[in-house]
Amino acid sequence: MTMTDISPITRARWLAVLSVAIGTFTIVTSEMLPVGLLTSIAATLGVSDGTAGLMMSAPGLVAAVSAPVLAISTRRLDRRVTLLGLMALLAVANLAGAFAPNYPVILGARVLTGVSIGGFWAFAAGLGVRLVPERSVGRATSIILAGVSVAAVLGVPAATFISSFAGWRAAFMAMGVLALALLALLATTLPPLPGDAPAPMPDRAAFGGRLKLVLVLTVLIVSGHFAAYTYVRPFLEQVSHAGPALVSTALLLYGGAAVAGNFAAAAWAARNPKPVLVTLAALMALATAALPVLGLPLFVLVVWGLGYGGVGVTLQLWIMRSGGGEMGTALFVGAFNVSVALGSFAGGRVVDGVSISAVMWMGAALAVVSAAVAGIWGRSRTTGS
Repeated sequence: MTMTDISPITRARWLAVLSVAIGTFTIVTSEMLPVGLLTSIAATLGVSDGTAGLMMSAPGLVAAVSAPVLAISTRRLDRRVTLLGLMALLAVANLAGAFAPNYPVILGARVLTGVSIGGFWAFAAGLGVRLVPERSVGRATSIILAGVSVAAVLGVPAATFISSFAGWRAAFMAMGVLALALLALLATTLPPLPGDAPAPMPDRAAFGGRLKLVLVLTVLIVSGHFAAYTYVRPFLEQVSHAGPALVSTALLLYGGAAVAGNFAAAAWAARNPKPVLVTLAALMALATAALPVLGLPLFVLVVWGLGYGGVGVTLQLWIMRSGGGEMGTALFVGAFNVSVALGSFAGGRVVDGVSISAVMWMGAALAVVSAAVAGIWGRSRTTGS
């Protein structure tokens, strides 16, 4: 086959990778939507900030269950069809949130969001190996998961910006329209992805060692992050006394650093993910501990973004090195999303019961524990990870 024959196929496959990356951007922006809108939604619907935080907990819990369940129940379906269905569901959920008359309705819409998040992420994260040559899998995976970081750069700040001018309902509406547009893009660019082989369970040796370690680390570091990050806007407003413009700037800087952290960590973690995760957790601990002490020096948000931005791709590459397969990725996505739920829920209890500053200390403590577990357990239980 000549280069002329190969080039169009290669371009088409990388376009599919880019489309899936936009998909991860869309689902993560939808998941994170309440972070930038929490205060406005709570005030409109008459609930506390802690109760409003359930809009983060609910989809995280549902996503944790839906990831492995969908990996098993849809194993014979073409992955292309499954991804299209999940994106259509996301569009419905966001539009329902935009028109929700009360808190129970928007919480129900967030449950539907959780189903889409769990399934789409579980399938998308491992698609690189099916779309590009083996030598390019690491790069494709980092591009797909860059959607997570870009969601922080563009998604949450953009939603906050839209909310400040047109209200929080307009932000949900915009995400619903984006999901519909992406549905058309995915239908055009994704090739057939047959899914008739049963999703394999990870082998016992892998699960008993590195895969188990990665799942434990996922719970620790992600729950700590979301305990703090879910309530970053109330913190900035109440403790740092930041106005809407400064809040948007802070979140934008955080997100820009997260994108940089994603690609830097991908290049490093492809060789050895363990020291990368220790470093990322240390950065997160320093940043979240510094916030209640220093207030809002913007460089602290940059450090936080650099740390957390690399977490997702590092853990995913570690899963791939552990031989977990598609089911291993589904378990990782399940652990990730249940950690989002646990973190935001626990953070809400700390915010309502102690103080908004205390939740930052909670995030810092869990990041320290994550670094210790990765360094100590990782050294004693794994080699070459």
